[in-house]
Amino acid sequence: MNFHYLKRSFSDAFRGIIYTFRYELSFRIQTVIALIVLFLAFYFPLRIYEKVVVLLLVALVLVLELVNSVVERIIDLFRPRIDHVAKIIKDIMAGAVLMAAIFSAIIGWIIFWPYFKQFFDLLN
Repeated sequence: MNFHYLKRSFSDAFRGIIYTFRYELSFRIQTVIALIVLFLAFYFPLRIYEKVVVLLLVALVLVLELVNSVVERIIDLFRPRIDHVAKIIKDIMAGAVLMAAIFSAIIGWIIFWPYFKQFFDLLN
C-alpha cells in the first residue's frame, strides 16, 4: 500500500468529519457530549469493560450521526424524484440516531450512577 494513498485517505476522512462538525448542529452537540462522557470515563475509576462500553456507545452515536448526514445529502441530491419518500427516509434515519442516543444515555447512566453516587457521598 502506498503511504501517500493512506495519508490522503485519512485526510479525506478528517475533512468529512470536520465538514459535518461545521455544518451539522446535532453532530456538534453530540461531539461535546461525547467529550464530556469520555472525560468522565477516564476521571472515574471505571472498570475496563465499562470504559470499552462507553467508548463503543460514543462511537455508535457519532458514526450514526455521520451516516445520517450522508443519507440526508444523498436524498437532497435526488429529492425531485423521490420527494414523497424523502421525508420518511430522513425521519427513519433521525429515529435511528435518536434511539442510539437514548439507549446510550440509559446505559451510560447505569454505568456512571454508582461513581456519581460515591462522588457526591464523599462531598457530604
